[in-house]
Amino acid sequence: HPHRGKRNEPAYVPLICEQIAQLRNMTASEVAQITTRVAQTFFGLSTQNQAVGIDI
Repeated sequence: HPHRGKRNEPAYVPLICEQIAQLRNMTASEVAQITTRVAQTFFGLSTQNQAVGIDI
């Protein structure tokens, strides 16, 4: 991991998403969709009228 030992930053999310996708034999887009749904459910966020532009 190129950032090991450094402070965790939101900018690392795409890298982490790619790593999870590789480990799970999925696409990064699939991982992003699943983790977004999990976060919405966990935090009770509305799923209506969402506009998510994730460029992975």
